[in-house]
Amino acid sequence: MLRAALPLLGLPLAGAVATKKPTQEPESPGESPPGLTLFRWQWHEVEAPYLVALWILVASLAKIVFHLSRKVTSLVPESCLLILLGLVLGGIVLAVAKKAEYQLEPGTFFLFLLPPIVLDSGYFMPSRLFFDNLGAILTYAVVGTLWNAFTTGAALWGLQQAGLVAPRVQAALLDFLLFGSLISAVDPVAVLAVFEEVHVNETLFIIVFGESLLNDAVTVVLYKVCNSFVEMGSAKVRATDYLKGVASLFVVSLGGAAVGLVFAFLLALTTRFTKRVRIIEPLLVFLLAYAAYLTAEMASLSAILAVTMCGLGCKKYVEANISHKSRTAVKYTMKTLASCAETIIFMLLGISAVDSSKWAWDSGLVLGTLFFILFFRALGVVLQTWVLNQFRLVPLDKIDQVVMSYGGLRGAVAFALVILLDRTKVPAKDYFVATTIVVVFFTVIVQGLTIKPLVKWLKVKRSEHHKPTLNQELHEHTFDHILAAVEDVVGHHGYHYWRDRWEQFDKKYLSQLLMRRSAYRIRDQIWDVYYRLNIRDAISFVDQGGHVLSSTGLTLPSMPNRNSVAETSVTNLLRESGSGACLDLQVIDTVRSGRDREDAVMHHLLCGGLYKPRRRYKASCSHHFISEDAQERQDKEVFQQNMKRRLESFKSTKHNICFTKSKPHPRKTGRKKKEAEATNGKPPRSLGFQDTANYRVRALRTWRRCHGEGRAWYGP
Repeated sequence: MLRAALPLLGLPLAGAVATKKPTQEPESPGESPPGLTLFRWQWHEVEAPYLVALWILVASLAKIVFHLSRKVTSLVPESCLLILLGLVLGGIVLAVAKKAEYQLEPGTFFLFLLPPIVLDSGYFMPSRLFFDNLGAILTYAVVGTLWNAFTTGAALWGLQQAGLVAPRVQAALLDFLLFGSLISAVDPVAVLAVFEEVHVNETLFIIVFGESLLNDAVTVVLYKVCNSFVEMGSAKVRATDYLKGVASLFVVSLGGAAVGLVFAFLLALTTRFTKRVRIIEPLLVFLLAYAAYLTAEMASLSAILAVTMCGLGCKKYVEANISHKSRTAVKYTMKTLASCAETIIFMLLGISAVDSSKWAWDSGLVLGTLFFILFFRALGVVLQTWVLNQFRLVPLDKIDQVVMSYGGLRGAVAFALVILLDRTKVPAKDYFVATTIVVVFFTVIVQGLTIKPLVKWLKVKRSEHHKPTLNQELHEHTFDHILAAVEDVVGHHGYHYWRDRWEQFDKKYLSQLLMRRSAYRIRDQIWDVYYRLNIRDAISFVDQGGHVLSSTGLTLPSMPNRNSVAETSVTNLLRESGSGACLDLQVIDTVRSGRDREDAVMHHLLCGGLYKPRRRYKASCSHHFISEDAQERQDKEVFQQNMKRRLESFKSTKHNICFTKSKPHPRKTGRKKKEAEATNGKPPRSLGFQDTANYRVRALRTWRRCHGEGRAWYGP
């Protein structure tokens, strides 16, 4: 793989360099062989891998230097600094070597630098937020990209016809449409680099970033179709070719998504059987994800869409199957590779701009392209948002539309595509390259520098970096079930209905097929939180001076069982061992924040109020359809819960304890008086009129029954 990547980086192979060295002349029979050399310089044998490692080291050191000054990084995005560093390094190389070297080659970008960035984005993408806004994302990605490509290409062709573009730019309508297809797509690398530093709200980020990922299929199709039409010539294009171009849009997009889902299924199924070989789990994640990318690229499908769907589809099952150490290794390795690739991309973009032999300048074309991409992007966002707001429960306001219009950044994808153009078929390639470089630099540097002040000035809602509490998750799941039930009742099969159907299908088939049995049992978030709170309870006990129990006295189950909630509590286990310490989370002051306090309250609520519900084998509430063991266990749990509440009530009454936060209520002293009134046949004074009448009727019936049996009303 390294030998295949080195020519793409512009670096010579060690073997190729070695063949150019002059061969040693054969020794004459009379000469003695040379002696042993203590030191020999062999630069040509390690030149290529050494340069690759050196570039990665320079990129890493650059990130360290940039972040030494917090003020600089807070004002200037890291991508802008890396491009400027690339310009400086490219100028130094050009001055020393008298020629431009180490360019960003398309093969290097698409095969080695882009996959780790897209995999990191797809694997750690919030799936719930992505699918909640999938309609808007697809609208902006498909309709928006088609709108931007055709309007920009047609406007540039009209600009040429008006004489505002120099005559030396020899381009026809198909040439401008080809250029419009590659310059109109929003770049995922640039969007990820800029928007992660701005910290806009999650909905706005997922719409813009999701558009940049999913518009790859439209960009690939438009680029290949327009490039084929240019090579064929406008006179040879037939009506069936246009139909094939439309059909290829569905083939490329759906085919790429299908490839990603197939490899996601294989990856999840493979990790189910790696319990005894944990060491290869991170390798399988990266290997199969990269195989999905290469397979889609080999079949001329959308490789970005393939690896995105692979990461998005496999994470749930892979995270449940692999170990905690493997999850940590996958996370940090993926983040490291993506960060290094992103850094190298922006540096090579700056270096590539120094080579003036690959581009030619035309002011009319450059200025017209900048104006049209901004104008048609804003117009398309406004029109599409107006249509989407007719169907969205939470509409996108005008401030969100401004940020979406201004956040349409272009990057290395457009540069790599314009470099792939054939100069013999597209005579204006050099002008297109120069225009693309200016557009990329303008969107990344100028818009990247100004988007953060714009967000602050418009007071855009920022993202909140905290995980939802247990109470929030419970309410979210409750509302999901309620909305799905409402849609089911009214007969409307909407989004919540199909999501509920998918969750049932996943729980019944996919999770049982792709997850190990132990992982499937403990994947419930409520029981996971309950288990973690038990661990924190034990740690708090040890921190406060409690004795450490042996493994026989304290066992922390890795799979909490719902049938024995009380037995899995560390607090109960420590109490049974004879410890006199109080281990109640409501007594020990270990909470450090409001969220911890809320989780502790929910912990006690679950521990004290939950028991296994009855399992209905038939659509009936009869107890005859419940097995004897389940019935006995159910009755025992209910009895224990009732006795626990009665004991707590008895303690509070006996010791005059009030658990409410308000002032304690005084003890009731009129109890004996009310009992005496009841004995004499008089109702208590606190009862109402209706209750008094009912009470007297019951007392009269009791008195008659007692006298009918020959006993006195007041007793034996």
